[in-house]
Amino acid sequence: MFYAPGFDPTLVVYQILCVQSLMYLDLGLWVCILTALTGTPWHTVSLRQVFSHNACRLTFATGWIPCVAYIINAVVGAGILCVVVERAKKCLDFTATFHLLHLFFCWQHGGFPSSWEWWTANLVALVGTALLGEYMCMQRELQDIPLFGSQKSEARESTGYSRVNRRTADRHGDIV
Repeated sequence: MFYAPGFDPTLVVYQILCVQSLMYLDLGLWVCILTALTGTPWHTVSLRQVFSHNACRLTFATGWIPCVAYIINAVVGAGILCVVVERAKKCLDFTATFHLLHLFFCWQHGGFPSSWEWWTANLVALVGTALLGEYMCMQRELQDIPLFGSQKSEARESTGYSRVNRRTADRHGDIV
């Protein structure tokens, strides 16, 4: 996507909504998968595991599920940022927005989070999502843009000569 030089608040709001929705969808999916893998009954899966800071406790077996889901969600969230945001310099902004809104939703659901496990899992997820998202976006931004079709670029890659290298080789009398 090519960005216009101006600020488009509508695009930013839609990107925030998209990132928020996809991250929560993925987080819920991982909570369900991890619940199934631990053999915990399905009736224990609820929004409490996503929005309650008391659900993220390392002292009991099912308390690990939300903590691990947050960490796995961080990796997938980096891919979501790479697809939706597409800009490395915006990854930290969108990640922080997601986690601040998540803090607000958790606060509304069960009070201000007071467990160190919840804070640790979310801070690790925030840092991991931001760093991995920036890395993935930078790798995507640094890819070559094919200008003359894929056939010519494949031919250049197979010979090892680019247009500049060919001119230099011609000047020196090398056979191309």
